[in-house]
Amino acid sequence: MIKAVLFDLDGTLADTAPDLGTALNRVLEKQHLPQKSMTEIRPVASHGASGLITLGTGWQPDHPEFATLRRDFLAEYELHFTDETVLFGGVNELLLKLAEQNIVWGIITNKPHVFTDRLLPKLECSVKPSVVVSGDTTSAPKPSTIPMYYACRQIGVAPENCMYVGDAERDMQAGRQAGMITVLANWGYISATDDTASWPADYVIEKPEQILKLLK
Repeated sequence: MIKAVLFDLDGTLADTAPDLGTALNRVLEKQHLPQKSMTEIRPVASHGASGLITLGTGWQPDHPEFATLRRDFLAEYELHFTDETVLFGGVNELLLKLAEQNIVWGIITNKPHVFTDRLLPKLECSVKPSVVVSGDTTSAPKPSTIPMYYACRQIGVAPENCMYVGDAERDMQAGRQAGMITVLANWGYISATDDTASWPADYVIEKPEQILKLLK
């Protein structure tokens, strides 16, 4: 029996790609590099700062200037990370329905807490999450199971009674390895080249409200 539904943040609950893209393009402009379109940015948005820097520059993390540019990106993002970010359509309605069924909800994201903690109030969720685990809350981020088990302890629900919803392979890996029901959010930041059929998802959904059918 599902007693809790836990979500990834970027690309699952909230559409953060526009603000991430703005930050990336500002950094690229300073480096006199070509801008990236939202079509290029959206599939990479779930991969965080490092993934976006690689998209924009072609550099890998071992490039001598990679760490500096990543810091510049995060500084730009911090200035504008709530400008255009909103909940995906249907998410707030889903949270209300979960509350009606006495099912708690929470967030497990790889986003640093400095952004997570300040973004959530701006999203104006009608129901507050019972737990929020950021990328630096525990000793390791997803795909580690450490944040998954941490969230379970915080809400007092066993992993087998939790559903985890995300849009990245690491989300499905972390959820499956922790013993949760895994649900792939197909509205998220998924690339056309991603082999989602090979990801360990128990279910694939196109809209947030479809989660309700999985609870029955």
